[in-house]
Amino acid sequence: MLGLLIGGCALFGLAIGSFLNVVIYRVPRHESIISPRSACPACATPILERDNIPVVSWLLLKGKCRTCRSPISPRYPIVELACAGLFAGAAARIGYNWDLPAFLVLLASLLALACIDLELLLLPKLIVYPTLAAVAGLLLLAAIMTGEWHHLYVAGLCAVIWFIAFFALNFLSPRYLGFGDVRLAPVLGLGLGWLGWKYVVLGFFAANLIGALIGIFLIASKRMKRDQQIPYGVFLALGTALAIYAGPELLIPFKGFS
Repeated sequence: MLGLLIGGCALFGLAIGSFLNVVIYRVPRHESIISPRSACPACATPILERDNIPVVSWLLLKGKCRTCRSPISPRYPIVELACAGLFAGAAARIGYNWDLPAFLVLLASLLALACIDLELLLLPKLIVYPTLAAVAGLLLLAAIMTGEWHHLYVAGLCAVIWFIAFFALNFLSPRYLGFGDVRLAPVLGLGLGWLGWKYVVLGFFAANLIGALIGIFLIASKRMKRDQQIPYGVFLALGTALAIYAGPELLIPFKGFS
């Protein structure tokens, strides 16, 4: 039965990943994600339904537009596959539980935000705020259905604490921590806080460790300057995902701490 859930979530993730590609392209450009229908950026020809099948269409078209043969970025199938993998992993970790939808929304949004931040150093509030509302609503539903009100209380408290902490960091050093990260902080605190406060700490620690290691590598290879702005939202997303998927194993040494 768990395999059925994992497979279903993977297929659902492919479809959501296709939608995320629209979000990633249009939201930073202040375009509607509903209409008009997707079209080739080069020749503006609307994409046919048969050419809009996640991953498969890109492979059949050999990464080129059917009409003008302009190259289609490999980012599209990568995002679709990544979303499928994230959804399958969440299903495997969480299983048939009421909080699964909240984490699917969280992970999908983090994927979109990470892609945008990596390209534009931007975390659009048009994605962050709806994600916060959706995750909060779905966790509230999970608490109602399971009676796990303590988890919701801890999640809300962690969201507030993370917002205050990131707001203070932004106030002290706005050059190194943008306000987009401040907006994102309560979303991450809410999601990881539902799992427990230790997951919040793990997510933050992992984000900074991953960011430091990648930053050192890029500086050492002269691909980045020391004072260059980094897409911190990408590392926050990676740290959060790591905490969700590997948290129970990584936190075993701290099991005795309450």
